[in-house]
Amino acid sequence: MKEVTAAIIIRDDLILIAQRGQGEKLQGKWEFPGGKLEKGETPQQCLKREIQEELDIEIEVGDFFAESIYKYATGEIKLLAYFCRMVRGKVKLSVHGDVKWVTVNELDGFDFAPADIPLIKRLKEEL
Repeated sequence: MKEVTAAIIIRDDLILIAQRGQGEKLQGKWEFPGGKLEKGETPQQCLKREIQEELDIEIEVGDFFAESIYKYATGEIKLLAYFCRMVRGKVKLSVHGDVKWVTVNELDGFDFAPADIPLIKRLKEEL
């Protein structure tokens, strides 16, 4: 099972979501940005690296939020989600097709990757 991280980046009561880009697995689906853990890396280190690489922003990783296990056709993943906040930078797209800042109630209006859906349900209960 692959371990993958997800950043729930909140700013002014809005949550950053990203749309998977052209040529990516699950192209067009929305997600909480993040990526695969590399050997010897903590989930927090992974999130900081992935968000810097993919969105060109620096984040501070906060509390663990939840995990979601999902079996895709390509294999099973364990998605580890953490609350994060932007420290500096302006979002620039490199692998994503789009990003949006949305309220928790607007999350249902987007076509999310299956592994992210349980996180949305829990966010709606807790925020």
